[in-house]
This record gives sequence, structure tokens and C-alpha cells, in this order.
Amino acid sequence: MVTMLDVALRAGVSKATVSRVLNGIGQVKESTREQVFHAMEELGYRPNFLARSLANRSSNSVGLVVSTFDGFYFGRLLQQASRQTEAWGKQLIVTDGHDTPQKELEAVQMLVDRHCDAIVLYTRFMNERTLLSLMNSIKVPLVVINRDVSQARDRCVFFEQQDAAFKATDYLIQQGHRDIACITVPISTPTGQARLMGYRKALQKHGIAFSEDKVKYGDSSMALGHQLCQELLASRVPFTALFACNDDMALGASKALHQAGVRIPQDISLFGFDDAPSAQWLEPALSSVSLPIESMITTAIDQAIKLANGESLKAIPPFVGELVLRDSVAPGPFSLS
Repeated sequence: MVTMLDVALRAGVSKATVSRVLNGIGQVKESTREQVFHAMEELGYRPNFLARSLANRSSNSVGLVVSTFDGFYFGRLLQQASRQTEAWGKQLIVTDGHDTPQKELEAVQMLVDRHCDAIVLYTRFMNERTLLSLMNSIKVPLVVINRDVSQARDRCVFFEQQDAAFKATDYLIQQGHRDIACITVPISTPTGQARLMGYRKALQKHGIAFSEDKVKYGDSSMALGHQLCQELLASRVPFTALFACNDDMALGASKALHQAGVRIPQDISLFGFDDAPSAQWLEPALSSVSLPIESMITTAIDQAIKLANGESLKAIPPFVGELVLRDSVAPGPFSLS
């Protein structure tokens, strides 16, 4: 096996000089640097980057913990994370937090042990207190996605969930709907709670009483969206519009409505959330809320690496969603048009 000493002998330099070239430290003449690289190429030498990372306590990598690998949303996130990390000349190490705070903590510690330069954590369940404690207890810069950590705004990238749900419900009301049902995503998560609160605040703004009978608590899946919409129809609770707090639930609800002979949007208007790729192919095409996930993960990667480089950074402004209006909403009974 070719060693660093072999490279040094071929290049006619010391082993210490080869080490300086490989690690990019110290002053080495350009001609000497070229000699070393030429010798490496001739001998087929490949540096042991793992050994170097252990010695330098740096792996030139960014760790990413996601809550799950399922769904288009995390596919978009991972794809952009990979591109952005490569743009910084670093490697991306990804692990699954299995949607539980304990597993997420274990995943973060594993990435710390691998000497990642920085870590980005996407969490749905970990609370603010735990996140702040984690940031302060590890030596690696940690940036959090999907959670507002008020005491560390320079290290959190979050989306205005409540505001986006408010806008979607407010739009339905402006279209003349007052009887609006809602199917939530998991209400045990801050995301689920924020989206339900946005729905409630839009009703409150227009003087519409909140009715628990019009709310069904879901799990983000198409199957439960289908089941819960069937339950809404069977209950005979009046509604002319349905706000589903993610697009998978909306797709399941759409099938239930079609099976019941209910027309979209003539009889029931339907609004989703997340703007999944399938939304535009539904018949009729689904109105939804677009999340800037690519911009969010780009910002998180940039912030994490800058923190690792010792830069002093400002708080990150919250991201906001945009309503994507398609064909699944029609004017309601109280429309002025």
C-alpha cells in the first residue's frame, strides 16, 4: 500500500511537507505543491480522509438529521441539501431521526462523534427547551429547521405555519364559504397545532363560530384523509368547503367526495397544504399552500457552515408560504360575485 512517506520520497520533499499540502496548512511553494500532487498521481496515492478527520477533529462534512425519509417533501429537502453542501465543497451525511426526540438526539450525537463541521436538524416533536439545551451542550454548530427557538434565532430556520393556514382559510371565506370543515395533520406536533390555530383565527376574524364537529384529527396519510372525509359526510355536518392540512389528506378526501357523488368544486371546495407534485394532476387541480423548502434548507446549510467558520450571524427571518390557486375552489353560498 502506498504511504505518505512513499509520496514524499517520490516528490523529493519531507513527509511533513506532504502533510501540509494535503491539509492545506502552512506555507508551501506552488512548485512544491505541484510536485506532491504529481507524485500522488503517479503512485496512485489516496489520502486516508477518515484518519485525517480524526486527527484534525473535522471531516469536511455537514450532518443532516431528518424526521423521516418518506414523502416528496423530504425528497426535495435532501436533493437541495446535497447540492448546497457540494457547493461549499463539503460532503453531506444524512441520518433518520425516526420522528422521535430520543432518536433525533442519538442521531445528532452520532454526527458529533463523526466530527461533522456543522449539523442541521429537522424535527417535528422536539421542544424548544430541549433544542436550546442541545445547541449549548455540543461543540458542533447546530441549526434547526421547522422550529422557532426564540433564544437562538440565528440558529433556527422556520416557516410561518399558522399564517399560511390562516391565509388558506381566509381565502375560502373571501370566496363566500362560511361552513368550512378541517382535517388536521398530527395535532401532537407544533405544526399540526399551528395550522389548526390558523384555521381558527381566520374564522374568528370573520365572526364565524368554531365548531368542533367540523374538525377531524388526522395523521397526514391519504388513507385517513379518505376515512375522515367519509366520517364528515356521514355525520351530516354542513360544510361547503374543506381545508385539509396537507395534500395527502386532501387527496384522500377527494376520493371520498367523488365516491359519495359530491362534485369538486361545484358542491364542495377543497384546499390543501404543501403543494405536492400530485396537486396539479388531481382532477380538478388542487389549490394548495406552497412551502419554500428548497430556500429553507439552503439557508440552513449556509448558516451552519458560516457558524462553523466562526462568522457572527444575525437572526434568520421566518419564511412564509404562498397560496397556489387552481381549480378546486369555487364561489360559495355567501359569495358577492
